[in-house]
Amino acid sequence: MNIFKSHFWYNKSQRNGIFILVLLIIIVQTFIFVDVFTDNEIINTNTPELVAFQNQIDSLKAIEVENRKPKVYPFNPNYITDYKGEQLGMSLEEIDRLLAFRKTNKFINSKEEFQNITKVSDSLLNIISPYFKFPDWVVKQNQSSNSSRNSKESFTENSYKKKEVKISTTDINKATAEDFQSISGIGSAFSNRIIKYRSKLQGFSFDDQLYEVWGLDKEIADKVLSVFKIDEKPIIKKVNINTIEFKQLLKNPYVDYELCKKIFNYRDEVAELQNISELKHIEGFPVELYDRIVLYLEAK
Repeated sequence: MNIFKSHFWYNKSQRNGIFILVLLIIIVQTFIFVDVFTDNEIINTNTPELVAFQNQIDSLKAIEVENRKPKVYPFNPNYITDYKGEQLGMSLEEIDRLLAFRKTNKFINSKEEFQNITKVSDSLLNIISPYFKFPDWVVKQNQSSNSSRNSKESFTENSYKKKEVKISTTDINKATAEDFQSISGIGSAFSNRIIKYRSKLQGFSFDDQLYEVWGLDKEIADKVLSVFKIDEKPIIKKVNINTIEFKQLLKNPYVDYELCKKIFNYRDEVAELQNISELKHIEGFPVELYDRIVLYLEAK
């Protein structure tokens, strides 16, 4: 006991000193604690530096949101699929109306006709119509000059009288622009458009291909077909589907970018098409266009 007593025995002055030291430590710790947890300093967030930094963050967020939006490329509205239509914001009813119309083997040739068939709203039409790419796309700088002439080309027989023109042939694949202009309702713009599309097709193989000419009304096309027929079918050099390149396949008048990808994906899966009819096995392949597409393709 004497050993422990020698170590813990303090006189009065020593005890007072220890007490004061402990008290000082408690006071200092209290000040530190209060200072940490009662720091109510307000940071001014309206400084030019912080505002500029926040604006930079907001602009980067806006760019990221814009980059995440699906890109829309020019496309032919005649070949809109369920998936494509949903991406564009079309309802199932609007897509079904388009598909039902296409099953009649007819084509849409203007944004107005697209709206009449699908019943899409004006707001949606204004968003997607700038991406419409119809056959024989007419460049914008020529549209203004053509529109004035097209407005004068009436679609009724009594709008104006044409002078008697002696046609050089009744073969639609050999007829000249002047021959087509002998038909009431066909002016220089439409006659040139027919010939240009005929060149793109390498010649009309089916009478109803005339209905595919952009902007040509069915009644006027019927008048043309009442005079001009296919006397000789064109000789089209077919390309091997197993060796054709992507850009070359895109030149097919009836193959758009999406269909071209599907054909190449299918070709990669099967390694080689044994028969051109295998194209019908491709999911989403437009069977109604098969006879037209294979005018330019073969399997070897």
